[in-house]
Amino acid sequence: MDMRPTRAIGLLAIAGALCAQDAATFSADVKVVNLLATVRDRDGKVVKGLTKDDFIITEDGRPQSIRYFTQESDLPLTVGLLVDTSRSMQTVFEPERVATVKFLDQVLREDRDLAFVMHFDIGVGVLQGFTSSKEELAAALAKLKIPKIPSTLLYDAIAKASTDLMKTQSGRKAFILLSDGMDVRSKTSIGTAIEYAQRADTIIYTVLFSHRMGRPGRGGGNKAARNRQQQKGPRVMQRLARETGGGYFAVSEENPIDKIYAQIEEELRNQYSIGYTPDRPDGDKQFRKITLTTKRQDLVIRTREGYYPK
Repeated sequence: MDMRPTRAIGLLAIAGALCAQDAATFSADVKVVNLLATVRDRDGKVVKGLTKDDFIITEDGRPQSIRYFTQESDLPLTVGLLVDTSRSMQTVFEPERVATVKFLDQVLREDRDLAFVMHFDIGVGVLQGFTSSKEELAAALAKLKIPKIPSTLLYDAIAKASTDLMKTQSGRKAFILLSDGMDVRSKTSIGTAIEYAQRADTIIYTVLFSHRMGRPGRGGGNKAARNRQQQKGPRVMQRLARETGGGYFAVSEENPIDKIYAQIEEELRNQYSIGYTPDRPDGDKQFRKITLTTKRQDLVIRTREGYYPK
């Protein structure tokens, strides 16, 4: 499969991700960049009740005017579950499955939201396509199994899910990536995987299962090299989340998967939707960097870092 990005990819979700009264004003040639932003205070609590006048946005350093703004959890949500089923996940597999079923049951609204289930190991496969049925999603999760051959096509999975599934969807879009962050044998690089997600206007919530941390490597070896290998997974998962505007979470005894899912659910229900029309034409199609800040210095914003013009 050729994983190289194509140029003919539309500019981000528009009317479906904005409030209904604004959506009616769009015409076919209007280009809108839409951001989903989560705002927290210094104590990590989600901040609600901000207005568009509280935000400042720039594109490649150029100030932009916010034209569309909503804060509501009623916008349609599309969730892609990307589940690592490689052999390294064997010890955490069942708790992961149970918590995911519970998360979907709490988050998805069957009258408007959609989800799919994809697994990746020696291959990448869709166990359940887009559906609003919690029963169908639970049945798909029950089919997850770990193959005997070791391999983890993590980056290939992100690329495939972005291009084959998320690219054509509108509204709020997010991947929930469950993995230890160790890619093995993908044809896609991490940078290209991130680009695919950015082009599909999809944020990535990464959930790290660091069950191998602290285990000695086989055959001894250099301690510094083992430490670098142990740190690779967290770095990968942090980068995937940071560059797409999602969140990074590490499973631990103090922060179990149930608690992490509650935090993700809180974010999905309390996002600001911010839209603007760029003040310059598409030009050279290169990545454009977005900076979103607030006038309050004590707040921290999480959103995606930019987009690719059409």
